[in-house]
Amino acid sequence: MRRPGQQRQPRQQARQARTDEFLEFASGRTNHLFRAACLLTSGDTHLAEDLVQETLGRLFAVWGRMSRIDNPAGYAQTILVRTFLTHRRRRSADERPLGELPDRPVTTDGDPALRLALLAALARLPPKDRAVVVLRYWEDRSVEETAEAMRVSSAAVRTRSVRALAKLREQLGGSLAELAAL
Repeated sequence: MRRPGQQRQPRQQARQARTDEFLEFASGRTNHLFRAACLLTSGDTHLAEDLVQETLGRLFAVWGRMSRIDNPAGYAQTILVRTFLTHRRRRSADERPLGELPDRPVTTDGDPALRLALLAALARLPPKDRAVVVLRYWEDRSVEETAEAMRVSSAAVRTRSVRALAKLREQLGGSLAELAAL
C-alpha cells in the first residue's frame, strides 16, 4: 500500500522542473519582449511592462503543454501582439492623464531625435498597422508568420504593410532624411 506522499513527490518534481524551465526561458526572452512591446506601444514603457507581464502570465498557463509548440519564442511574441491588440480594443486604452508628462527613459545610444520621430510616427498609426510594421520589419517575420500571429490573411498583412509604410513616409516626409543626417 502506497502512502499518499509517495505519489506526490514525482509530480511535484515534474512541476518544479517545468517551473524552472519557464523561469529560464522568461529571463532570456523578457528583454526582447519588452523592446517589441515598447515599439508596439510607441514608447509607453509602463504599458509595455504590463503587456510583457500579461504575456508571460498567459505563457506560463500553457507552459506544461509547450512540447506541442515548435517555437516557444515565436509563440510568446504572438501572445504579446495579440495581448496588445486586445488592449487597444478596450475603451480604457485611450485614457491619458492630463497635466503631466509621461516618464520617458533616458537613452544614451543612437540619435534621440530620430528615435522620437520614429516613435511618434508609429504612435499615429492604427494599432493593427503598427503591429504589422513591428512584426514584419522589427521582428523580421514573414508575411505568413505575421498573418498567423494577427489572425488575418496574408493578403491583409501585405495590404496593411503597404499602407502603413506609405503613412509613415507621408508623416516623416523629408524630416527623416534630415534627422538621419544629423
